[in-house]
This record gives sequence, structure tokens and C-alpha cells, in this order.
Amino acid sequence: MITDDQNLTQVGGHLVSQDDASRVAKFYRAAWRWHFYAGVYVIPFFIMLATTGLLMMWIAFIDGRDGERTVVMPQETAMAVSVQASAALDAVAGGALIQYVAPREKDLAAIFRVDSGDGAMTVVVDPYSATVLDLFPRRSGLYDLMNNIHGTILLGVTGDRMIEVAASLGLILVATGLYLWWPRNGVKAQLKPKFSARGRGLWKNLHSVVGFWSAGMLVIFLISGLSWAGVWGEKMVQAWSSFPADKWGAPLSEVTHGALNDGPKEVPWVLEQTPMPASGSLAGADGLKAGVAVTLDTVDALARSIGFEARYQLNLPSGDTGVWTMSRDSMNTDSANPMSDRTVHVDRYSGKILADVRFAEYSLMGKAMAVGIAFHMGTIGLPFVLLNTAFCLSIIFLCISGVVMWVKRRPEGEKGVNPPPAPRDMPVWKGAVCLALVLCLAFPMAGIAVICALCIDLAAEAVRSRRMRATV
Repeated sequence: MITDDQNLTQVGGHLVSQDDASRVAKFYRAAWRWHFYAGVYVIPFFIMLATTGLLMMWIAFIDGRDGERTVVMPQETAMAVSVQASAALDAVAGGALIQYVAPREKDLAAIFRVDSGDGAMTVVVDPYSATVLDLFPRRSGLYDLMNNIHGTILLGVTGDRMIEVAASLGLILVATGLYLWWPRNGVKAQLKPKFSARGRGLWKNLHSVVGFWSAGMLVIFLISGLSWAGVWGEKMVQAWSSFPADKWGAPLSEVTHGALNDGPKEVPWVLEQTPMPASGSLAGADGLKAGVAVTLDTVDALARSIGFEARYQLNLPSGDTGVWTMSRDSMNTDSANPMSDRTVHVDRYSGKILADVRFAEYSLMGKAMAVGIAFHMGTIGLPFVLLNTAFCLSIIFLCISGVVMWVKRRPEGEKGVNPPPAPRDMPVWKGAVCLALVLCLAFPMAGIAVICALCIDLAAEAVRSRRMRATV
């Protein structure tokens, strides 16, 4: 038991031994150092992700991704979908109809995807007069450019991996940031900005306060984003969480639902790797009545009769075993409610329903992703668009304030990265080691980045030590 007051010091409002205070200080410096290293890599990616995400969200909310918010004069009845489709096909020489997107409201245009030798085209059609209102190459707008930068920084698989590393390190950034934020002088003092502070102290206070209030949303955004990534998402989580196609009892195609994606992710996360059912068997539940021809109009009527109201997407069969696919999901802005997600497949020959997948049938991870992605993309209403806007601006501020603090901390005339000094005689912190191992095993790209950073750090420290010894 310590009785000498000179051996006690105050930490977080409590008297502790100076040895314990020294240990806390060393852990703090270690967390600060790793927070710094993660930030060096993450900051440019987070600024890019926040900026492009912000633009995509507002473009989709105001103008739509594919011209679907084009306004028309509503009339008593709309033309048959087949008549509208004929107008769309006439606008594209030698085109083949691929997809129909029904209007969200009565005063909005219908959208058709028509493919030709020149590529995929989007045709905007007035549903009441079957007049073509607009025609442009599919996925050629500002939204799509922002989406490609957001997902791959225009570098394909390499870019995807670089962003996955940044998102994985972002989780380490959050963990170390929360440790650095952890109240040492009362919680209330850490929850609101201190505008009375000056210089680097003000920037540090604002950075920690904004970081704390943003941490929860940042974790949600990172996890939902990583779930689409090529390693952690595609190879690990998504593969184990996909919807089991054998539940349908219908023959399966070799084609997965991912084949329906065109540019932006359009297929629900839980279905992307799931094989589609195949047409041409006796399987299936009641769909079109016997003797009714399977056409664009009758399939659209079937969709309406089984609950697809307002906007939904209808993909036409591709190949001899292809199926008609009706879908509605919030990720595609079809609905503002992710729990109303639904995908239905219809046999192209018999008109029978081969599969009817709803949100309630998703796995737990599938449900979490359906809600998480809708939240991530801001497709569930204006309040969430505004919330996500505040979040994106907060992330940009955190990146800028982190750089400002580094500049203000850096000694005048100093060159190089100049990370926070490494703690000497760092004790083994079993909890931290275990947490680091779990993070690195759960997120392999973060593990690779941490190992590389550790090697670089050890090499830099060795060089610095040699220089110091040479000057002595």
C-alpha cells in the first residue's frame, strides 16, 4: 500500500501511483502514434470518400441516377409497357430491351435500358404518350463518375484494395481515437467544444469532440462499405451470408444475381453471389394463369397483382434459361424502406413464380446490410440525407483538423513525417495485443497494412538510433 503522497499523481480525477501514471502515459503515446500512422494513409481516402459520397447522395436525391426524376404531365391512363418499350427500341438502332424501371410517381417518366452494338443506352419515356424524352449512354453521368471514384478511384481492383485498406485502418483509427478521447477530467468536458481554447489546443478539442460524435456512424459506414469490398466482403462475409438458393426448389442457373449489376451495385447484397433459378422446368408456384402468353405486359400485370406498386425494376430474360426478374430495394432508390426489399423470378416459358425472396428471409447479416447500405447511401428519406451530409462534412473536418494539428505540432524547419515519439520500455499490454490480433485477423487488409507500417516504423527507428549514436 502506497502511503507517500509524493509517489502519487492524479489521473482522471483519481490518485494513482507514479508507476501506473507512467504506464498510462506510455499507452497513450503508443495509441497516439498508431492513430497518427493510420491517419497518414487514411486521410486522403476519407476526404475522397466523403466528398464523392456526398455528391452521389444529393445527385440521387435531387436528379436521380438515370433520369428517373424527369417530370411528365400525368394523364388518366398510361400506355401499355410494351408500347413504351417499342418507342424506346425505335430510338436505338438495332437495340435489345434489357430492363424496364417503372415510375415512382404518376408525374415521372419511365426508364428503359436498351443495349446495342454501341453499348448500353438509357431511354427516358413519357408513359402516357410513349414519347422519348431523353436518350444517353447508360452510366455516363456525374453520379457514375463519382461512384467509380468512390469504389475504385478509377484503378479497378487495385483501387478497390487500396480503399479496403483505408477502410480497415479506419477501424483502427476509431479504436485509437476513442482511447485518446477517453475522459480524464470528466465526461462533460469532452462532449462539447471549448471555443475559449486557442491555437493547437482549439484544433485538438474540436477534433476530439467531432471525432467522438462521429465515431458510431463512421463504424457503420466502414462496415457497410467493407462488406462490398473485394477481400473482406466478397471473399469472407458475403460468401457466408448469401441467400441459400436451394430453398427455391427450382433448377439453378450458372449465372448469379451479380450479373444483373451494371455499374453501381443494383442487386441486394445478400443475393449478389446467389445463383439465379433457371427457366424451362415444371417447378414454380402459381404465377400467370394457364394459357396466358408470357409477355412484357402480362409480366408487368403479374408484378402489380402480387404487390409491386409504383417504382420497381423488371429485368428481361437473358438466354434460353433466363428468367424475368422483378425487384424492389431501397439501395436502388425503389423504396425508402429497406424492409420492403423483394425479388421475384418468373419462368420465361410457363410464367410460374420460381422464387420470391423478401427481407424477412434474409440472413441476419443480410438484413443488417440491407438497412446499413440504405443508411449509408441516404436512400431512406430527407432526414437521413441531412444526417449523412452532416456526417460527411464532419469526416472532412476531422481529416483537415488532423493535418492542421500535425503542422502545428511539427517543429519549425523539421522535415519528414515526424510521427509522435515512440514510448520507451513499452510494457506488454495483453488487451491491446489481443484487440490488434482480432482486428487484423477479422480484417486481413488492415493486418497487412499494420505489418507494413510496423516494419517501416522499426526501420525508421533503427536509422534514427544509428544517427543519434553517430553524433555522440
